[in-house]
Amino acid sequence: MLTLYYTSGTCARASHITLEEAGADYETVRVNFATNDQNKPEFLAINPKGRVPALVTDRGILTETPAILLYIAQCFPDAGLAPVEDHFATAELQSINSYLCSTVHVFHAHRPRGSRWADDEASIDAMKKKVPENMLNAFQHIEKNMFKGPWVMGDTYTVADPYLFTLSCWLKGDGVNIDDLPTIAEHRERMLERPAVQKVLAVEEA
Repeated sequence: MLTLYYTSGTCARASHITLEEAGADYETVRVNFATNDQNKPEFLAINPKGRVPALVTDRGILTETPAILLYIAQCFPDAGLAPVEDHFATAELQSINSYLCSTVHVFHAHRPRGSRWADDEASIDAMKKKVPENMLNAFQHIEKNMFKGPWVMGDTYTVADPYLFTLSCWLKGDGVNIDDLPTIAEHRERMLERPAVQKVLAVEEA
């Protein structure tokens, strides 16, 4: 059985949705950031980085969302969550997920976690003020240059979809009006219709 360590509302939601979509036999462990569980010895033994997601498998522990998503897709090929037989398409998928991980997530993190990059309060405030612009620009880039429709990769739903959905849920808090991003808004509504998404949201928001 797989075990996913997650925190509600974080990027771990993408892995949570993907496990559900795959029909995997899995269990979840919620890491409570409010009580600093991510920095307690019990969790640091799972992920020394002190972050979620972390996926415990029979071969070891995986961290970082793009790696976890592709692993799940490869373990459950019948679910069709990644074009694993097409090397170029798989690399294209990883390119999208890497952008979400290395650029979009980092843009967002400058608002709640600016202390990772600076100690000076003025610098942290300056980073926060830049977040709405950076997030809007990133999602406009996704709409124009990455999104094929009706799903991220085209006609087929892939692991890029729950990842994009998860990060798009941060837009309001980051000061971006999703109505200014019609493709992203439509994608979010399409995702909300999926039973796996509904189940995960019910669990995470309970």
